[in-house]
Amino acid sequence: MATQVCCIAPNIFGFTGGIQIYTRNLLEQLQVILPHAQYTALLKYDRAIDVTHSQAPLPGIRFCCFGHWPRQIQTVMMTLTLLWLAFRHPQMLFIATHANYAKALSIAKRLFKIRYWVVAHGLEVWNVESGQLQTALQQADGIAAVSQYTRQRLMQEQAIPAHRIRILVNTFDASRFHIAPKPTYLLKRHGLTHDQKVILTVCRLGGESPLYKGYEHIIRLLPQLKAHWPDIQYVLVCKGKDLQRLQKLVVDLDLQDNVILPGFVADEDLPAYYNLCDVFAMPSTGEGFGIVYLEALSSGKAVLAGNQDGAIDPLLNGQLGCLVNPHDREAIAKELRNILQGTYLNDRIYQPEYLREQAIAHFSIEQFRTQLTHILHQAGIVTHNVPSPPATVMANPTRISASVG
Repeated sequence: MATQVCCIAPNIFGFTGGIQIYTRNLLEQLQVILPHAQYTALLKYDRAIDVTHSQAPLPGIRFCCFGHWPRQIQTVMMTLTLLWLAFRHPQMLFIATHANYAKALSIAKRLFKIRYWVVAHGLEVWNVESGQLQTALQQADGIAAVSQYTRQRLMQEQAIPAHRIRILVNTFDASRFHIAPKPTYLLKRHGLTHDQKVILTVCRLGGESPLYKGYEHIIRLLPQLKAHWPDIQYVLVCKGKDLQRLQKLVVDLDLQDNVILPGFVADEDLPAYYNLCDVFAMPSTGEGFGIVYLEALSSGKAVLAGNQDGAIDPLLNGQLGCLVNPHDREAIAKELRNILQGTYLNDRIYQPEYLREQAIAHFSIEQFRTQLTHILHQAGIVTHNVPSPPATVMANPTRISASVG
């Protein structure tokens, strides 16, 4: 009997975000590894029309979409469909790419003895103290953590054995990002010169704390950086609920000449913004991983990130960039000065080709596929011999563990 796989996700067609990209990569690579398997995907927010009109369809997958239902009914309909599949196909492997959907899977497991895996990204599985989600995580047959940091937190907070949490890191499309000079058209658009120092952040402005991504720290320390570079520019590529407040903050601090808020930037224009900057800085406190760091590294840019979340992984524990206490604004200012002055101790961050090569070597789609194949082999789903996962998976858990808290 052919292997049957059911993936449960928020959506992958009507919206593009980290979980959506991860889900698509997972489905695509499963099809490469297990080409004869049967695939079903339950998509809560997508509609059938989103699938049929997609410019990047996923052939060979049966999609069940629930976005046409009113919001209050979507969860009910998707749960009923999931339970029906579990009843009809108890041998099916169920994979939830957002932990919230594991709640229904834990019920299906009690009723029909199914197997299910959960993808653990970050905030959604940190500090889970009780309730259905904790039960669902503890009862999962396997957890795929996108970073070593998230794996360590699950082991410590939920007492889940190490062998049940495997690393399946985020990946990225390196072909979209290249080392190139500052784009002339963007310099003209924003009234900049080639010599001006530019700090870049790319993120979503959500409803979390304004310090969650670290962009407010950078805005508030700009007056200090202006003492060294009066015409320094901070480009914050973003969209979301916090934009209006940030615009007011920039005016209140009299930084209109030093902060550029281009708002939403189309995917095809995003690589040019990475080329525009001298340093990519996002000292966040809640990143499960942070694909934007890989995009910046692949563009050959120096990167500054926080040392207390999943950003540790893409920067290889500081080998590829600067890790700083994201709560210490003075430390952030100091390290930004060092990077921009060319005096940062790790001179690897000034070697664009090295940064790009390492980002691709550790986080390419080929590495993602190798890790996934290894996980499937350990679960007995892939029976042929497979190579060991890349060394990145085992990178320095002691350092990461020390940052948890």
